[in-house]
Amino acid sequence: MEDFRRLCKEGGVEPLESILAQLQETRGVRGSSRLDLSGQSLSADTCSVLGRVFHKDTVFTEVCLSDCMLSEEGAKVLLSGLFANTTIKVLDLKGNNLRSTGAEVLGKLLARNKTLRRLVLEWNALGMWDEAFSVFCEGLASNHVLAQLDLRNNQINHQGASELALALKRNSTLELLDLRWNNIGLLGGRSLLEALQHNKTLVQLEMAGNNIPSDTLKALEQAIQHNSDRHSTLKESRNRTQVLSKEIKTLKEEKGRQYLNLMETIDKQREEMGRSSRSTSIHVSQLQEALNERKSAVNALTAKLQMTEAALALSEQKNHNLGELLARVKTEKEEQREQQSRERKKEQEESVLREGKLLREMQNRTETNVQLRNKLEEMERRCKSQQQQIFELKQELTNSTAELKLRLAQAEDRLELEKRRSKQALEDMDSLRQKEVDHVNRHLEESERALQERIFKLEGQRIQLEEELSKAKATCVTERAQAEEELGKVRAQIRLEEQEHVASLEEKLRSARQCRQEVQAHCSQQKQTIADLQAKNGQQSVETDGLRRRIEELQQELSGKDQEKVAEVSRVRVELQEQIGHLQAERTAQGGLKEKINALEREMKVLASSHREAILDKKSEISSLLEKLRLREAEIQRMREDEAQRASYLQSAILTYVQGSPLGHYSSPKK
Repeated sequence: MEDFRRLCKEGGVEPLESILAQLQETRGVRGSSRLDLSGQSLSADTCSVLGRVFHKDTVFTEVCLSDCMLSEEGAKVLLSGLFANTTIKVLDLKGNNLRSTGAEVLGKLLARNKTLRRLVLEWNALGMWDEAFSVFCEGLASNHVLAQLDLRNNQINHQGASELALALKRNSTLELLDLRWNNIGLLGGRSLLEALQHNKTLVQLEMAGNNIPSDTLKALEQAIQHNSDRHSTLKESRNRTQVLSKEIKTLKEEKGRQYLNLMETIDKQREEMGRSSRSTSIHVSQLQEALNERKSAVNALTAKLQMTEAALALSEQKNHNLGELLARVKTEKEEQREQQSRERKKEQEESVLREGKLLREMQNRTETNVQLRNKLEEMERRCKSQQQQIFELKQELTNSTAELKLRLAQAEDRLELEKRRSKQALEDMDSLRQKEVDHVNRHLEESERALQERIFKLEGQRIQLEEELSKAKATCVTERAQAEEELGKVRAQIRLEEQEHVASLEEKLRSARQCRQEVQAHCSQQKQTIADLQAKNGQQSVETDGLRRRIEELQQELSGKDQEKVAEVSRVRVELQEQIGHLQAERTAQGGLKEKINALEREMKVLASSHREAILDKKSEISSLLEKLRLREAEIQRMREDEAQRASYLQSAILTYVQGSPLGHYSSPKK
């Protein structure tokens, strides 16, 4: 507070009582680090003084300047004072109508400040000027500290959204971004969606009231969900690594303690060994002194040799016993040393095993993280492969329909050629019949009997062929209907699968693969049936060739055998008529197939027309909704202008009140 007063005196500015009161309150409350100046009109001079205060301040961590009606110069001076601040983490600039210069200064603030974690810019106009907003986005891209950004109601269009998307591609710390009630639109939503493919730190994104279609909103939600899942997995892995590091530290500390304890025990044992060795050396010295005394006594008293020898023998036995005791003590000490060394080795091995287990667990967890990333990439690849498979299935269906149409045209050409050939053969046979009618009348009875028998046989063959053809046609029709139904099912499944969550993608891929296999099986069956029909047509052509050969043989044998010739001619004629009937039946069946194909094409056209009508209706609805939104935006702008006017009136009134001018005569005309 004293610094504020001193800086006001230096700048020739009168300090506001409300600011002084707020500073006094924050100073009086212990542990409070929040400065709330919301709703107070701040002039450019007071903003400059506050900027100087914030430049050297080390107390406040949260500053609230909402609804202060800051001017462009005041905002520039105040925010420039925050460039070198190292304590403020939360800054609230709600409802200050910041525009071009404010956006530029905010961009510079984000580029230079290293402590700001949350920035609230609701109810401003940062997006009205594209160049200034691009500067703001460049500052956001170069920032590596900010975690929460509120840009609600800032008139951001699709160009501003594209600039913001470029900033998000470079930013790696922003976790929460609020863009509600702007004018981002479809293009801005797509650019943000592309940015989220590169940005992996943004966890929460609010996009309501931006004229974005539902599919792009769902895609944005899915991308944010991916980022949140990734963030949660990273947090879990970090927590686990922290826990493991703590455990490793505790184990290291325990090992150090055990090592120190072992060293202490070794030192104690060494001290005990030294003490025992000293005692033994003293005892040996005493014994040596006794021996010396005895030797001197022996030299002095030669008369008492027997007594001295007995004493010497006893002393030697004692020395031997003492030597044995020393050897035992040494062996026991060596055994203790070996046991201690073994225990040390065991403890070292156990510590090595524990470290290996911990390292294995770390490796397994890193592998699980890598597997999760690989699974995500595989899921995306599977989605792309599924789309490619659907496109390939559509192409195969179009190719199969084109091949069927070509084969139908070829079959019709073959039928016409065979009809022409049969007509020529019939004309030749009629000419021969007119010449040989007289010879045929004699042997009619015998030929009729043979012909009846052959007719019965041929009718049986004809019935069998008709049944086989009807079965083949029925199978073709049923298989085609099944294929169409299965295609409709596949399309419905694909639409449903697009609406479901990403977690069920594997089951959807399995079902799509099964459907694809079934369609391929049906296509192969259709190809097999077509190949069978072609084989049957080839057999029929072979049979016609054989009949022609028989006719030629009969013509050669007419000179010698008239009766057999007439019989064979009649038989060939009947067979040709039957074959013509079969061919006509096949042609009628093919005509029915063509009619069905035409009906299906009509149905497809009707569906396409209905789909177009629905699309037009939706477009009309969208246009009407856009008009309503424009009207509402116009109303909102009017309300904002009214609020700005009221705010200006309030500001002027407050200034006049601060300067000491009375307000009684201004109230009546303003009302």
